Amino acid sequence: MVSIYQCKSTFQNYLRPLVNRLAAWQISPNQVTVSAILLSGATGLALVQSTQLAIAIFPSTQAVLLSVPVVLLIRMALNAIDGMLAREHGKTTKFGCILNELGDVLSDIALYLPFSLIAGVSAPLIVGIVILAIASEMVGVLGYEIAHKRHYEGPMGKSDRAFVFGIVGLILGLGIAPTQWLTILLSAVILLQVWTMINRIQSMLQEA
Repeated sequence: MVSIYQCKSTFQNYLRPLVNRLAAWQISPNQVTVSAILLSGATGLALVQSTQLAIAIFPSTQAVLLSVPVVLLIRMALNAIDGMLAREHGKTTKFGCILNELGDVLSDIALYLPFSLIAGVSAPLIVGIVILAIASEMVGVLGYEIAHKRHYEGPMGKSDRAFVFGIVGLILGLGIAPTQWLTILLSAVILLQVWTMINRIQSMLQEA
């Protein structure tokens, strides 16, 4: 199934020189993972504060929303970097594995849930997306137990969710009202997340 995750190897090639430099500076994968969590949390908190209890989309909210695509791109880079540091430079640890998986979930919650406070955005759909994001990542992690490997099947994995919310943040930040188009888009994300979970489960069972 087509997913942005399939571009991971190309993305990693661009990041490898930076990864090598970070390794030379003795930066650990866990430090990078924590940085991604803190970045997501700070952006989510800024969005919560700027919405002023969801009364309206104020200019301050638009500024934060316009930063979301950049933040998500940086987060995706950090997520790739921590894994590359661990695998390619002998820095893999059991705690790092736990922190990496937990960090992805916490970052999703921190970044996406605040969208539910924006006036005109369907809070139930946002909450549903966050819940299904947690569930789909849990299914992926269960691959370690059933098929002895992590599963990343799409079509709505972590990278795909980041792409969608980056686009939504950009559109809303440009002042376009969250009307029916957003409801349709968010509903489609939910359906694709369910599809993703089914794909991951089927793939694990086939391998088992």
